[in-house]
Amino acid sequence: MRLASRSQYAITAMLELALSEDTDPIPLLELSHKLNISLSYMEQLFARLRQHGLVKARRGPGGGYKLSRPLREIMVSDIVCAVEDINDPSIETKHIPAPGEKSVSGRMLWKDLSKQVHKFLSGISLAEVMEHKDSVQQTETVTQHSTLSHPVI
Repeated sequence: MRLASRSQYAITAMLELALSEDTDPIPLLELSHKLNISLSYMEQLFARLRQHGLVKARRGPGGGYKLSRPLREIMVSDIVCAVEDINDPSIETKHIPAPGEKSVSGRMLWKDLSKQVHKFLSGISLAEVMEHKDSVQQTETVTQHSTLSHPVI
């Protein structure tokens, strides 16, 4: 299963803000260049993230965006719900019936699946994503060093 591109971009942008947590706000133009996402698309994403209280903006010179809460308090589900316009994850209004689907049972299946996905994503904070990213990078570094120090004969 894959998240929509919009959600992936928003999560990636939020992770970039997390990496710069102790610095000045990051301008959207800088983020858009860094992530190779158009500025207008980035503006749309950040308008939604700001409306949902996930980021805060500072205007003027030196302005940009920062996370509005600590990393542990921002869940991946918060980001997905913000950019996908999901107000209540237990009510899926954008259901498209599959071919041959029984309308009631199919809707119930998708509603249940949506709840399960939301529950799973609600258990993952940005802090945990950052920790996982760091551990993966450390593992890759150790693997690279061990393969370089032991030449293949």
